[in-house]
Amino acid sequence: MAFIRLYKDSDFDACAHICIATLPPTLAASPAAAKLSPYLWTHPYTFLSPSTCHVLDDGTGKAVGYCIGCPDIHAFVASYPHYVTSILSRDIPAPSFSAREPWIISSEDSSTETVNALALAQNAYRADWMLLENKAAVTARWRATMHIDLLPAWQRGGWGRALIERFVASVRGSGADYGEGEHIGVAGENSKVVPFYEKVGFRVTEGGECEGNIWMVRDIEKA
Repeated sequence: MAFIRLYKDSDFDACAHICIATLPPTLAASPAAAKLSPYLWTHPYTFLSPSTCHVLDDGTGKAVGYCIGCPDIHAFVASYPHYVTSILSRDIPAPSFSAREPWIISSEDSSTETVNALALAQNAYRADWMLLENKAAVTARWRATMHIDLLPAWQRGGWGRALIERFVASVRGSGADYGEGEHIGVAGENSKVVPFYEKVGFRVTEGGECEGNIWMVRDIEKA
């Protein structure tokens, strides 16, 4: 029987697979970008904040979904160099920073757009770019953040809500300064998930549209 538990080091590969299997179309279309994605949105949290990372276990020990994050994005960014030296640099070579790479690359005739894997690599090494840049209005108030993904066969079964509530409980019990609650970013191309987040207590806030994304926040009462 499936159940929710804390992340374990042995879940590393399974969580990477979940991340890649649930990427939005533009990221999924680029094998290089897809390979890098867990190093931006999964492994940093499970390494630096395991006490607020929860997985859905299918009952055999295999993770088939997760809700992972941290209670204080500012403290998380401050500790990020430890992740870089321990995990990221072990698996992903550091890119050049001679110029900042654009997130999207257009074909010569502008008919197609592809996510730039070099931009992902740069952001993987620069948590401040990825998590704080142009987001002060949100991160100053809602300091916690999270990512939730479930393999398709495990979606629409109530597990998403249960995972989020488990994450929220762990944030409240963390002792960290999570401000007014948590924030998340939803890719514009993945806006279909907004109603789900609204059902579990999130609301849309201004600012994300400047990046083509949707920012949402959820208040978390103090413990």
